[in-house]
Amino acid sequence: MNDRTPVYKLNSDLCSNLYVKREDMIPYSFGGNKARKARLFFEEIDAGDYDYVVTYGSSHSNHCRVVANMAAQRGLKCLIIGPQEVSDETYNSRIMEILGAEIITVPVDQVSETIDHKLQELKDSGHKPYFIMGGGHGNIGTRAYAQCYSEIKKFEQEEGIFFDYIFFASGTGTTQAGLVCGQLLEGDDRKIVGISIARKNPRGRDVVVDSIRDYLKGEGGSAAGTITEEDIQSATIFIDDYTGDGYGADSSEISAVIEDALVRYGMPLDGTYTGKAFFGMEDYIKKNKLSDKTILFIHTGGTPLFFDELNKKRGK
Repeated sequence: MNDRTPVYKLNSDLCSNLYVKREDMIPYSFGGNKARKARLFFEEIDAGDYDYVVTYGSSHSNHCRVVANMAAQRGLKCLIIGPQEVSDETYNSRIMEILGAEIITVPVDQVSETIDHKLQELKDSGHKPYFIMGGGHGNIGTRAYAQCYSEIKKFEQEEGIFFDYIFFASGTGTTQAGLVCGQLLEGDDRKIVGISIARKNPRGRDVVVDSIRDYLKGEGGSAAGTITEEDIQSATIFIDDYTGDGYGADSSEISAVIEDALVRYGMPLDGTYTGKAFFGMEDYIKKNKLSDKTILFIHTGGTPLFFDELNKKRGK
């Protein structure tokens, strides 16, 4: 699967050099950052003798949709363990069901125990399960976006431009961690700004920083030896001003941004991830007077969530 996704300039009134990288156009299961990460997890699964894939996520999870799809493609059984508190029917959950995933919901405080129990149960039954953390968290997920950073660098070299700022939705943290690791390893002087969609500071930022440290220690190579803790802290910009009430929280302002992006750019955004991030980016540009900068927005996917919101607006 070729993950190189298109980058093109938006006709923005706010910033004359605003570009978007359409990760939602990765040609697999509606694309998105979860597809880029899952490809690497399944490279490891394909190389092993695994017959079961287990992961965690809610009924809204783009990660679970993509994992269920890649498992079904290979004829592997897929078990998704999710919180009862977020288990309503969505387009993602319908797709998971079509793909034959087994979905178990438990109270959120029982999730960790249930995962451990199910993994042991599968092993005792003679299976060899492969566990993927929720959202594709971990060094493999971070590596996917360190690779994506290299892809962005290649685009810049080909086009003769340089992005002063890169914005995107920051959730479980590995997308941001990977991009920051790429920047640190390359020694580039730019701002990588994660717009948090749920977590608040300091915890949200700490999760990203921990992922950066883990990746540099395990996969950073010799170049990582020159990167200091001060470098990591300085490069990690985690903005939590636009989270609302957390995952799925919407507002009239974000809804207006989503509608405008569809009309102006033909680009679907959603209120959980990309809509919040795009709104946050626009506000950040205004407040910091960045209209003369060259800026990249990474569209991290989530198209089924866009349709969930259309249904909400119709009262369904």
